Amino acid sequence: MPEEWSRKRERQYRHIKDGQLDKGVSEDEAEEIAARTVNKTRAQEGESEEASRTSVEDKSPSERGGERSHSGAQGRTEEQLYEDAKRQGVEGRSTMDKEELREAVDDR
Repeated sequence: MPEEWSRKRERQYRHIKDGQLDKGVSEDEAEEIAARTVNKTRAQEGESEEASRTSVEDKSPSERGGERSHSGAQGRTEEQLYEDAKRQGVEGRSTMDKEELREAVDDR
């Protein structure tokens, strides 16, 4: 965590990071997600010296509420779908392809 963050931002960072780790995200990815979220919030609230136009003009992370999570060109990766299926106890998941995993996870 950068030294210039307030105690509030440090707590926010730890909370987001812990939440990501609970979801099964790797330590490095959890740290990146938490830092990006905190830095975007700081930019939107005028707490940072420099801020990109997209950080300032875009929806805040709390407004967005995960709306863009898992949405890339093909949505969630096969690995993410497999982990979701594992958490949900989907039988036969190890032999399923990406589309079968998506259907199994979405059906539950």
